Amino acid sequence: MERRTIGAAALGVGAVGLGCMPMSWAYTGSQQRGERSLRAVHAALDAGSTLLDTADMYGPFTNELLLGRALRERRADAFVSTKVGLLLGDQHMVANGRPGYVRRACDASLRRLQTDVIDLYQLHRADPEIPVEETWGTMADLVSAGKVRALGLCAVGARARRRSGGDPHEQTIRQLERVQQVFPVSAVQAELSVWAPDALRTLVPWCEARGVGFLAAMPLGSGFLTGTLTPGQGFEADDARARHPRFTAEMMAANQPVVAGLRRVAARHGEGATPAAVALAWVLRQGRHVVPVPGTKRPEWAVQNAGAAALSLTEADLAEIAALPAALGSWD
Repeated sequence: MERRTIGAAALGVGAVGLGCMPMSWAYTGSQQRGERSLRAVHAALDAGSTLLDTADMYGPFTNELLLGRALRERRADAFVSTKVGLLLGDQHMVANGRPGYVRRACDASLRRLQTDVIDLYQLHRADPEIPVEETWGTMADLVSAGKVRALGLCAVGARARRRSGGDPHEQTIRQLERVQQVFPVSAVQAELSVWAPDALRTLVPWCEARGVGFLAAMPLGSGFLTGTLTPGQGFEADDARARHPRFTAEMMAANQPVVAGLRRVAARHGEGATPAAVALAWVLRQGRHVVPVPGTKRPEWAVQNAGAAALSLTEADLAEIAALPAALGSWD
């Protein structure tokens, strides 16, 4: 697989990563099977998807434990990215950026992941009660201590800004400007897909101008852009999509033209090309610093997602995708 680099340290990763969250949290709990998820991790690594993205809050903790089982055998093959700063409570999440907590959380992640170093340690959310520079400085100390290789930041505030008509990533960019004064940002993670292109307005260019990697979260639109979801099929109660306005039967039906357009493009690339592959290839074309991180818990889909790195979209393909109707429905 093609390799891409993250940040000024030029950390090399496969062009398509693997999001591990669905293996333990937020998506279809009845399908979260540990052994199959382990096979998915191995299949992704075998296919060249070296960036494995997780977080301590996924589960919580069970996602890192699962990934640690794979890393015990394949650490040299993997680029490990995990996150800190969010605590999962009863029906809510709370940010915690206190230095003592961050240090303890890092040590706990290292134990669960069964590794001596985290390749990319991301701040999941900034704590509104702690200056972000203080949290970031503690994370920088972890780099100095050899526990972490590079630091990243997850985007925040996009939905509120989208509703108000402002730049959806204004708050994230302000945070980035502040923490850059403390220690270099190697990567930013934010949603980017054919049906959620907002990051292209300012955040992706901000990263490109500064040599910062961009990890594209939800590049398959939480599964919608794969074309495998049927409007009205319903979701399990513990699946986040069951409460998502874009996944009501009405909105899924209304947004089928987006999937139909991806399917038309895929048909021009012959047998084996899928809407999902086209969606990922589109993300890859948004810049050499962009790495899509599609989530899956199935080995066969991990392999298919990795294969998207070999799909070369033409200018005609890109023009057709650009002409697709904007996705309908609120994000909130």
